[in-house]
Amino acid sequence: MIKAIFKFLGIGLVTLIIIGILTYLFIDEPVPNGSQGQGAEELADEMLRALNKPGFDTLSIIKFTYPGGHSYDWNRAENTVQVKWEENDVFLNLNEPVDEFSTLQYEAYEYFINDSFWLIAPFKVRDSGVVRSAVKVDGGRGLLVTYTSGGVTPGDSYLWIIDENGFPKAWKLWTSNVPIGGLKIGWGGWTEKKGVWFSLFHPSQVIDLEITGLEVSY
Repeated sequence: MIKAIFKFLGIGLVTLIIIGILTYLFIDEPVPNGSQGQGAEELADEMLRALNKPGFDTLSIIKFTYPGGHSYDWNRAENTVQVKWEENDVFLNLNEPVDEFSTLQYEAYEYFINDSFWLIAPFKVRDSGVVRSAVKVDGGRGLLVTYTSGGVTPGDSYLWIIDENGFPKAWKLWTSNVPIGGLKIGWGGWTEKKGVWFSLFHPSQVIDLEITGLEVSY
């Protein structure tokens, strides 16, 4: 996911290496130990209630644009998505096996999985194959979420830092495509659509990401 940020920025290799070294030296952290069980499940439930997960489940259409000009028209009811970037306009039927996608379709699929995660990740904490643990953190309550399957980078972990109202205010990342553990990125710019809350602004030490053009419908 961070790889997509760097691609969006167009950062040169030398600059990327310098950023990586400095970030590794001053930020790198191991994945924290957490406790599975009732505490973690109650915290997950609180977050899903605050954001209105039942309302999210009723949404059939989600449209949005991710930084870098990646635009999506996602039909959740039919499990399809139209992906547009640069001169490309690709239709994906997500019911079809991914290994049957063309090269361009798979590129669109990778973009979609990455970019949509920045919009809907809080609603995926109870997906199949997810392990949830409660973690003690400063400035909030911690919910460590590890994806043991699914997506394009299974095994990734995210530590949600949750405020007193049940809203995520940041997360820390441990992902397979980033050699930096514990990179912290904010979740802000909360916007209500059809009674459901979405975060559209993600500030970090590397770049501030802003999702635009969000539209939802039943």
